[in-house]
Amino acid sequence: MNSRNLNDVLVCFTLCLASSLVQVYGGSYGSNKCWYPAVYNFGDSNSDTGAISAAFTAVQPPNGESFFGSLSGRASDGRLIIDFIAEELKLPYLSAYLNSVGSNYRHGANFATGGSSIRPGGYSPFHLGLQISQFIQFKSHTKILFNQLSDNRTEPPFKSGLPRPEDFSRALYTIDIGQNDLAFGFQHTSKKQVLTSIPNILSQFSQAVQQLYNEGARVFWIHNTGPIGCLPYSYIYYEPKKGNLDANGCVKPQNEIAQEFNRQLKVQVFQLRRKFPQAKFTYVDVYSAKYQLISNAKSQDFVSPLEFCCGSFYGYHINCGKKAIVNGTVYGNPCKNPSQHVSWDGIHYSQAANQWIAKHILYGSFSDPPVPIGQACF
Repeated sequence: MNSRNLNDVLVCFTLCLASSLVQVYGGSYGSNKCWYPAVYNFGDSNSDTGAISAAFTAVQPPNGESFFGSLSGRASDGRLIIDFIAEELKLPYLSAYLNSVGSNYRHGANFATGGSSIRPGGYSPFHLGLQISQFIQFKSHTKILFNQLSDNRTEPPFKSGLPRPEDFSRALYTIDIGQNDLAFGFQHTSKKQVLTSIPNILSQFSQAVQQLYNEGARVFWIHNTGPIGCLPYSYIYYEPKKGNLDANGCVKPQNEIAQEFNRQLKVQVFQLRRKFPQAKFTYVDVYSAKYQLISNAKSQDFVSPLEFCCGSFYGYHINCGKKAIVNGTVYGNPCKNPSQHVSWDGIHYSQAANQWIAKHILYGSFSDPPVPIGQACF
């Protein structure tokens, strides 16, 4: 073969390889983009947009003060990562499934509830299995109602707030849960017991995903759990021992267990890919994104990540939204600059931190496969 023919072959091979990569990654370096008519979210307070507030006691101001006002239902001064996902996909913010007033479910619903875990028990009755059951009931009832209303000659206005039956299989399914399984274990058992519980926790996680798949879900965006040892709450209530805190003041044993949880979660996601080749699973390393922010907080114009804005854990435990006067000192007033804090209330992130994290995870930099959320369906 002469050099000219060889060169032609190499050019052809290169073009074919480039074309294959575009097909594999759904045009992640091109202009292809998914169309998601709806988003269905499952999780805990990191993505709860009003469920815990509707089910129990309203989330009080100053929660929501930076964006929504007093009725946000979110444990933050403003938007959560799930809100920035909705903005990126040009969809409305998700209404909580449990919120009966003023909700619109045409473009999805949020089943995440504050305090929830994957396994039953823990801080909340709304574990992942129950959230999936709520979704199945929601899907069944809205489909029946939608079809009944379609048979009428005149459609009532509220039909526009119902999901279209065909959209369930086209929707994006986002999951962010697991932190409370670890937190509850740290609080009530030993670190060894928490470690040994991880396979059972993730087995139940996979069962929940399979239930969603059986209901027609095909595109999954799955967050791993964050560096729980970097929450100011963990630092305050954990008795520091020599060598147990890292350079950022984070509790190393807790973060190490979170990393092991994430390692096993990633294995589970890969197994789900093999089991359900017709579905698309994106594993998102939120842990690394959050830890990157915590490690570089000051260079990103945040104060120390161990400081928080609302509530108090020092001497007197006062939840954000409440106040107390002790020996003439008022505890519970929020700070004046929440946008400079990574942590809003010692457990949950501020709107500014959520926005920073969202910008870093939505475009594939922390994802496997490395695709933006807008192309996760390919």
